[in-house]
Amino acid sequence: MKIDVTFSSAQLDELQLRERNVVVIDVLRSSTTIAVALHNGAREIIPVASIESAVKISGSLFGEVTLRGGERNGKMIDGFNLGNSPTEYSYSTVNGKSIIFCTTNGSVAMHKSRYARNLAIGAFINITAVVEFMKEVRGDFLIICAGRITATATFSLEDAVCAGMMIHQLQEDTSVEIELTDSARASLVLYRSLGRSILKMLKTSEHGQYLTEIGYADDLKVCAAVDSVPVLPVLSGTVIKLKKEEQRPGDSEQPALTSHRSR
Repeated sequence: MKIDVTFSSAQLDELQLRERNVVVIDVLRSSTTIAVALHNGAREIIPVASIESAVKISGSLFGEVTLRGGERNGKMIDGFNLGNSPTEYSYSTVNGKSIIFCTTNGSVAMHKSRYARNLAIGAFINITAVVEFMKEVRGDFLIICAGRITATATFSLEDAVCAGMMIHQLQEDTSVEIELTDSARASLVLYRSLGRSILKMLKTSEHGQYLTEIGYADDLKVCAAVDSVPVLPVLSGTVIKLKKEEQRPGDSEQPALTSHRSR
């Protein structure tokens, strides 16, 4: 299987991703938040590329079972029910709900990937589940690091390190033959250099520092907790759901975020 990595979705369009196997990574925080929301009983995530699309879609759905979640510049969008902090997506808030999800970077990459053959949403908190899925598919994969879509930057260190960790885990399985592109090799090098302390890396990354400045320092601990929420969000039709054999929590109202193991 050939593994390629792109460090931003800005230059991609849906035609380039049609019928491809894709993993979208947005560690801070879309991928992490989606995994937590689905773990805590959300029915589905509907990723959209713009606030206008979110408003339009929500107008055609049942209000009592639909929430709007997302952010602009890290903060909750006016008129939305939720922001982009994984701590907001508790069982009591999201269980049984459809969530229209609009973020600056992550939901854009997911929306562009809506015609992929396979699409999985990955972060540190569910990384092994994603790697096992990739091995199960046994096809070529494009790992999309959502990055930062700004006028001055597109690269996010944390997404690239997470991609490198996935590649590292794939390489540990000697039964899987892997071919890496140069960008995939670069991700692997970054992981080997910075992956010993995920939390430290997040704290020193540009976006991690920004989130800390605006009051979301605790989110970094959630996002750094490797395999703390071992679920697999995948594309199902045009929405994101848990992989079919996975079960939602039945009686717990707390996400599995108590073990902040950051390798």
